[in-house]
Amino acid sequence: MTAAARPVRVLIADDHPVVRRGMTALLASLDGVEVVAEAATGEEALREAQLTRPDVVVMDIQMPAMDGVEATRRLAALLPDVAVLVVTMFEDDETVVSAMRAGARGYLLKGAQQEEILTTIRSVATGQFVMGPGIAARLLGYLDPAPRQAPPPFPELTAREREILDRVARGHSNARVAADLTLAAKTVANHLSAIFTKLRVSGRTEAVLLARAQGLGGDTGSGP
Repeated sequence: MTAAARPVRVLIADDHPVVRRGMTALLASLDGVEVVAEAATGEEALREAQLTRPDVVVMDIQMPAMDGVEATRRLAALLPDVAVLVVTMFEDDETVVSAMRAGARGYLLKGAQQEEILTTIRSVATGQFVMGPGIAARLLGYLDPAPRQAPPPFPELTAREREILDRVARGHSNARVAADLTLAAKTVANHLSAIFTKLRVSGRTEAVLLARAQGLGGDTGSGP
């Protein structure tokens, strides 16, 4: 048999005997796949993988003592050339992400069609990264970083200056701003002078218009 025709050697790890035997029977019936070992626990999966050196380990997530995620993590460290295909009933995003971060190259739900299982096994055996339909889109959404917050308006201003400008844009007088922020009136006036200079405006009215255009001064109710 040529190297190109060599069957994909598979180890099946699942703690449910019926599921494990059913998967074994399914894969054994397929051309190009050879089941070389079975395991009922994560520890057994590690041991059998080291003994048989399969191309792919079909790994269940929930197993006693050592779950499939931890077994995948250890297997990736021990035998990085062995691909792990997680096949499980669980499709929550956290489980998917945990398995992928542990080093799994593929993720399928139990109940996948025979052809899909065969195609996925062959794909991960050749180094591809594969996920079942519907899982990829959810995983990308889960892994997307949180939307970046828009930068504050007028980055050239200090936080205190933006706070004062916001209050002035609401229509508050210097005296009220000073009282609200527990500042001296002269301090508020000095801050405003710095604000006018940084924003290159001629005075209070122009600064207020510019501030409101940038979303400051949402509460425009006037005060003393």
